[in-house]
Amino acid sequence: MTPPSRDLPPPDVLRPHAEVAHADELARLAAADPGPRPPGWRLTPRAVATYLMGGTLADGSVISPKYIGDRRLIEVAIATLATERALLLVGVPGTAKSWVAEHLAAAIAGDSTLLVQGTAGTDDSALRYGWNYARLLAEGPSEAALVPSPVMVAMRAGKLVRVEELTRMVGEVQDSLITLLSEKTLPVPELATEVQARPGFNLIATANLGDRGTNELSAALSRRFNVVRLPVPATFEDEVAIVTRRVAELGAALELPVAVAPLEAIERVVTVFRELRGGVTLDGKTRLKTPSGVLSAADAVSVVTQGLASATWFSDGRVRARDLAGALTSAVLKEPAQDRLVFEEYLKVAAKGRKGWGELVQACLDALP
Repeated sequence: MTPPSRDLPPPDVLRPHAEVAHADELARLAAADPGPRPPGWRLTPRAVATYLMGGTLADGSVISPKYIGDRRLIEVAIATLATERALLLVGVPGTAKSWVAEHLAAAIAGDSTLLVQGTAGTDDSALRYGWNYARLLAEGPSEAALVPSPVMVAMRAGKLVRVEELTRMVGEVQDSLITLLSEKTLPVPELATEVQARPGFNLIATANLGDRGTNELSAALSRRFNVVRLPVPATFEDEVAIVTRRVAELGAALELPVAVAPLEAIERVVTVFRELRGGVTLDGKTRLKTPSGVLSAADAVSVVTQGLASATWFSDGRVRARDLAGALTSAVLKEPAQDRLVFEEYLKVAAKGRKGWGELVQACLDALP
């Protein structure tokens, strides 16, 4: 295990870190609100909220929204990080948990790169520390042989560390955080020493609800977190706005000559997702069977971006039904044997009679396996 690089990426990387991509906004927010800040913070809590939710500064400059949803949820998350309590963002897959965590770290600490990715195979060295075994065998335990985890680096530097998919780690590994979060101390018994967190340190974890392959947190660990649940977009308009913004950002990052998808295509994909996810048409008149997958806004972004790429590289840049159908069908059919019947019924019962939907319905039917 090697510690994360502290070097900022070059400006032409595919996906710059949030603190690089939005460096100008962060600098303007810091200048516009010089008020008191929690120890170790780059911005005031109010400025962090503006960075996440968007707004207009006193000089008339605009801060773009990074999260579209309930402002109060973001304020609770920010207030949590200003205390000694860690933050756990939970929700179904695709509700922007990782996205919010990254932008919180960028705004508060100026560094979103301290990250632990949780998996079933993650061991406690990812949360505590590891060893350079060549030096360990040659010299025995020493500071030079110790390999700090991102958590240890954050404690020493007084920064935020992110732990993605906390509940995918086994319980014994999760519980290695208990002492760290309660005492703000990481013991290193092999060196008869410890690392004590500096002001500004805290931890943001994310976890999916009802996902396969997850492990419940112990009661002792749960008490160390304040939990904020991020919901799916509340309204059709919010979800369309989220998908529109993310598709435009991805199109620009991928340098697609036509980087903007038509609103009509986005609205139709969002309509399909919201109706199948909710089990009822948007007008509330027809009950529907639901597929096995969640069908999140992130999935909708992927479908529209793939359609945009297909139209750009293999057609005239105009997104048509055939460009969306393959990706849309693939997104819905997470479990093909079960979901095929659900989607086919939806297309024939709910979507087929809608004005202007005929081409998309037929293209999706043709794309069914």
